[in-house]
Amino acid sequence: MSNRLRARANPARPGRIAAMTALLLCGVTLLFAYLNKARCAGAPFESNGRSAAFDHIKDGRVCYSDIQFLWLGRDINEHVFPYLTGGITTHGALTGGAVEYPVLSGLLMWLGAIGAHTDATFLLHSALLLAPFALLTAWMLGRLSGMAALLWAAGPPLVLYAFHNWELPVVCTSVGAVYVVTTLTRYSVRTRGVLAAILLGVGFCLKLYPGIFVLPLMIHVLVGGSDGLDALRHRSALWRAVDPDGGVPDEDDAPTRHTRRYDVRGAVMVAATAVATAVLINLPFALIGYQGWRASITFQELRQADITSNSIWFWGLRPLFGDTPGGERSYQDVVATASPMLVVCAFGLAMWLGWRRYRVGGMFPWVGVSGAMLCGFLLLHKVHSPQYTLWLIPFLVLLEIPWSVVVAYLLADASLGIGIFRYFHALGAGSSADFEKHLVLFGVWGRALLLVYLFFAFVYLPVRGQRRAEPARSRYSDDELIPASS
Repeated sequence: MSNRLRARANPARPGRIAAMTALLLCGVTLLFAYLNKARCAGAPFESNGRSAAFDHIKDGRVCYSDIQFLWLGRDINEHVFPYLTGGITTHGALTGGAVEYPVLSGLLMWLGAIGAHTDATFLLHSALLLAPFALLTAWMLGRLSGMAALLWAAGPPLVLYAFHNWELPVVCTSVGAVYVVTTLTRYSVRTRGVLAAILLGVGFCLKLYPGIFVLPLMIHVLVGGSDGLDALRHRSALWRAVDPDGGVPDEDDAPTRHTRRYDVRGAVMVAATAVATAVLINLPFALIGYQGWRASITFQELRQADITSNSIWFWGLRPLFGDTPGGERSYQDVVATASPMLVVCAFGLAMWLGWRRYRVGGMFPWVGVSGAMLCGFLLLHKVHSPQYTLWLIPFLVLLEIPWSVVVAYLLADASLGIGIFRYFHALGAGSSADFEKHLVLFGVWGRALLLVYLFFAFVYLPVRGQRRAEPARSRYSDDELIPASS
């Protein structure tokens, strides 16, 4: 093999220094994240363990967290094991041990409450339970993308949202899937795909969204692994086939077109593994307490795109229906139909763009397509909670998104993440909320415009470090072993 091909087959990877730096800084950031939320928790406590000050300061001081809020209302304070009892009323109110999240998140909620008798202790226990997932994510991103991982480890979103909800484990599973596929190159593409599918199945049982990444992962395995090292090794093997001497082939050596061999069985195995993982985790809960288990799904189906949703639907579409009788019902009916339909269309467009890139350049960017699908969901879903930003940050780390765009997104996100609570505080106090409303609007629409940009950028921009790892482009195109047209 020539030096050029050897360099291509073994591109440089970020060292352990970046991973350790990200890990240490992430630990410091998590401390500040906890202290930020803990401002809302503490003595004196009410008889049910609720911090007496919580309802009075949670919005004004921007220290609200779902973790502390849900100490009450889901029987967490009663230490009831989730899903096995309870259900949901016709008005969408959860009862008994039912919670609105998939089963593994509900299990984490129950674990965090063990030994806790106040919302402050529940917040502390939950933070200790969740923190290792953020640290592991920081380490994996450092190994994958070098110092860019500091965006996750020391960025504002981790301070604002690390302990806002139970997002850190699901982000860890998504990044873990990328890490497995990218780094465990001693194993076949199919094996790595199946292992990643297990992680995505677990992620689905935490917060659902990693389930959408199974489809691009299937295509990645179907085409035999077409990004990063796999594509380089594939081209290298083809070159050796037409030039047994091991050198770079001449134009006379190159075949007019190589034959693609699709691993259909591998793609099916990825899908089956993800589905089987999700079914095995959910099945015990569904069999023992179906009503409590089903309530979490019904709750999300009934959730409305209201002022708490932070979505383009409420701030863009709702004003068009006015305050006339029936306006709110008509608006909700439109959103209930249009939102899922457009989300599915966005998924289809992302897959088509990824397949088009594969047909043109021989590489299916499964990570980029996954990021684009996530952008479509965040933009078009009826609810866009502030902490969902944690879902997106790893893709900003993994792919070569311009830093100016990253900074712009962080500004829009902070404007919404802080402004929405200040807006609620101003409305509750009966004071003018014009400034706070403009902060929210800047965040909603700034974020929406950037999500549109990122939808396409994720598909077409390379992973971080790929350009530095690869030498000058060969005169042979990626899709065909013929001279690339000038």
